[in-house]
Amino acid sequence: MTLLTALPASLSVELPALLPAAVVAEIPSPTEHTWFLGIFPLRAYALAILAGIVVALWMTARRWKARGGRPEDVLDIAFWAVPFGIVGGRIYHVLSSPDRYFGENFSGGGEPITALYVWEGGLGIWGAVAFGAVGAWLGCRQKGVRLSSFADAVAPGLLVAQAVGRLGNWFNQELYGRPTELPWGLRIDAEYLVSNPATGVAYPEGTLFHPTFLYELLWCLVMAGLLLFLDRRFKLGHGRVFWAYVLLYTLGRVWIEMLRIDDAELVLGLRLNVWTSILLGLVALVVSVVLARKFPTREESVRLRPAGDDPSAGPGADPEPDPAGERASDPASEPASEGTGEAAASPEEEKTAAVEESDADTSART
Repeated sequence: MTLLTALPASLSVELPALLPAAVVAEIPSPTEHTWFLGIFPLRAYALAILAGIVVALWMTARRWKARGGRPEDVLDIAFWAVPFGIVGGRIYHVLSSPDRYFGENFSGGGEPITALYVWEGGLGIWGAVAFGAVGAWLGCRQKGVRLSSFADAVAPGLLVAQAVGRLGNWFNQELYGRPTELPWGLRIDAEYLVSNPATGVAYPEGTLFHPTFLYELLWCLVMAGLLLFLDRRFKLGHGRVFWAYVLLYTLGRVWIEMLRIDDAELVLGLRLNVWTSILLGLVALVVSVVLARKFPTREESVRLRPAGDDPSAGPGADPEPDPAGERASDPASEPASEGTGEAAASPEEEKTAAVEESDADTSART
C-alpha cells in the first residue's frame, strides 16, 4: 500500500498539487565556460583553480599562526609550492592520459602542443601534491620551518581547494560518471558526450550521468571538516594531519574514480588513478600508524632554527626558548644582587673593598 492510497481520498487528491513537478529532475550543465574581458579570456576552470588556491592560503595562514608560525610565511612558501604544483599536476595528467595528446587518434585538439593548454582542464591531484611538496620544501628551508608542520597546516585547505576546483570540471562538462536515472543526474550537451566504453557508440543526447564533480566536491568538504575536528581533538602534529588527508581523500577517490567513463589508462582492468589511490591510501595508513606511535603529541615549535638566526625574522622577532639553560650559566646573565638592584661584585672588586675597609679601621684606631 503506497502513501497516497493510504491517505483519505480528499487529501490524496489535493496532495499532488502541493508538491513540485519534480523535486530534482536533473542537474544542468553551464552553457558557457569562457567569458571575455575585452580581448582577455576569463575561463571558468582557471577561475575555479585560483579561487581554490586563495581559500587554501587563507585557511593555511590561520592554521599556521595558531601553530606558532608567522602568517606571512605562507605566501612566501606558496610562491614556490603553487607553480610547482601546477606543473606537476599537468605532467601527471598528461602521463596518465597519453592517448589524448600523443596517441594515434588525438582528442586534445589534434596536436601534442595541446598538452600545454592547462586552461582547458586537466590537473592530476597526485602530481600537484608531489611537485607542490617539493616547492614547499624549498620554501620551508628558506624560512627555517618544518615541512611536516607546514603540511599539517595546509592539509584541510588542500581539500577545500580541490572542492572549489571541481566546479571548473562542471563548467567544462568533463569527468562525469556513467549514465544514471537518479534524480540528480547531470545533463551534458551533445558536443561533450563521450562514447560508451562498452560499445564505442556515443551516448544519445538527453542521457543523464553521475555528477562525479559534485560527489568529489562534497566528499572533500566533509573530509576537510573531519580533519579540522581530529586535529583540534587530538592535537596532531609531525605530518599526521597531512597523511590523514591522503588516507581520507583516497578512500573517496577510489569509488568516485570507478564511476567515471572518460578515457584513462587501464592497468589490470582498473583505471590508473584507482591503483594510485589504493597504493597511496595503504602508504598513508602505514605512515599514520608509525607517526602515531613515534609522535603521540604535537611538536613544540614549527621552526628548525631560532628565530634570531632567520634572516627573514627581522629585528623584532622573539627569541626561541632556552630549554637547555645555557643562558642561565652565563655570568653575564646572572641576576642582580637581592635587595640592592645592583649587579653582583666580581672577586677582584670584593678584595679591593676589603683592603679599603681594613685601612679605614686602622686610621680610625689611630
